[in-house]
Amino acid sequence: MSPTEVVAELSDGMTIGIGGWGSRRKPMALVREILRSDLRDLTIASYGGPDVGLLCAAGRVRRVVFAFVSLDSIPLEPHFRAARQAGSIEVTEYDEGMFLLGLQAAAWRMPFLPTRCGLGTDVMALNPDLRTVTSPYDDGEELVAMPALELDAALVHMHRGDIGGNGQYLGVDPYFDDLFCRAAKKRYLSVERLVDTDDFRSAGSPETLRINRLMTDGVVETPGGAHFTECVPDYPRDEAFQKTYAASAKSPEAWQEFRGRYLDVTEAEYLEAVGFDG
Repeated sequence: MSPTEVVAELSDGMTIGIGGWGSRRKPMALVREILRSDLRDLTIASYGGPDVGLLCAAGRVRRVVFAFVSLDSIPLEPHFRAARQAGSIEVTEYDEGMFLLGLQAAAWRMPFLPTRCGLGTDVMALNPDLRTVTSPYDDGEELVAMPALELDAALVHMHRGDIGGNGQYLGVDPYFDDLFCRAAKKRYLSVERLVDTDDFRSAGSPETLRINRLMTDGVVETPGGAHFTECVPDYPRDEAFQKTYAASAKSPEAWQEFRGRYLDVTEAEYLEAVGFDG
């Protein structure tokens, strides 16, 4: 598929899970394609990074479900911070472990999973809809019932993929992209490069095949598709450009200048503007 074809299958009001972690291996080409579309009122579920910030800045988001939103080397994502402080978005904030268990519950088709995460913290106060359950065993322990994070669509990015929808990561961390796919009704995989299925054997161990074809509904070849986030070993995070992005949150004028130069353009024009050469 093309990024345009993927976004054409999304609709206003959807809950969309975005894989990756902070400013690492995010499906940014697909995020940029959403910015070029007319999609509105989205709920974004993410271990958030610039994916969340860009969509908030562009006014595409109604709610963010998150455990954190960070640019890693810049601790606080500035556009998300601005949107939250302005009250222009709704938020559902969970502990990182709770977020993980919410994805796992949806992947397993369970309504919830029990956990100690969140007990004794303001997570419970900030999320009054959360409920607790009592262990049916002798200890009778009270546990948080973390609800399933059911997604209408998931967008994830891998280093390599094949036309069948299998995806391979080559970095040191698989993140939770497989859970995002398994928790979603529609699943779209972008990759740096499409390869023959047999090439997976020479590129990494079997454990690196994190995404299999049963988890995907479409695959997109997008060289530079994670830019400006980290996609090691293919390329590091573009720290200089990330600073440029962060600076665009300083004023509405700075954001409009950034958007006009880097976002209101085609993907090829974006990669040329940022000087991406792989």
